[in-house]
Amino acid sequence: MMLSVLLKHLDHHRVILASQSPRRFELLRDCGLCFEVIPSSFEENLPKEQFPTPDRYVLENAKQKALDVLNRVSHEKQAHSKLSTIVIGCDTVVVLDGIILEKPEDEEDAFNIGGMNNPHLFYEKTSLLFGHLEPEDIRAYIATGEPMDKAGAYGLQGQARCFVKEIHGCSNNVIGFPVQRFCQELKYLASRNEM
Repeated sequence: MMLSVLLKHLDHHRVILASQSPRRFELLRDCGLCFEVIPSSFEENLPKEQFPTPDRYVLENAKQKALDVLNRVSHEKQAHSKLSTIVIGCDTVVVLDGIILEKPEDEEDAFNIGGMNNPHLFYEKTSLLFGHLEPEDIRAYIATGEPMDKAGAYGLQGQARCFVKEIHGCSNNVIGFPVQRFCQELKYLASRNEM
């Protein structure tokens, strides 16, 4: 199914991105998707140690973000009420040696780090291999401010790209949203008439 067919299929839905990430916004916009942004107010304070794997943790965070927004908009009495709603909840953490790394709390943390009714959940895993980094390279990168709002304290779409030696998987996933996998999942849902 072509992307244009999927996008036409979504015309009969209210599509909401439950994120204020400019990277996720750009990636979805560049696909031609018509959507609105309603950032989730979910606190993202789930205890990581209660999840058997990082994928379970990230899926639960994404689900809670989507449910938070869905609960808020389900009380609205607007023209949207005739449309079914699709809420896109996302979360990105980085896992290094089994430890989940999220957005750094401060510059020192960034230095030490060196990703409903019938919910449909999926996750996409991407592995990166960084080249050797000297402490002065890391400090110079942190001084740009770029890593401070990113899981794992680096931005593949920015200056940190020069640190990455290998990528295995979807590079858009590292930037903030697995566009190809999202389209694949939409195609699957459309083929089963679940949208």
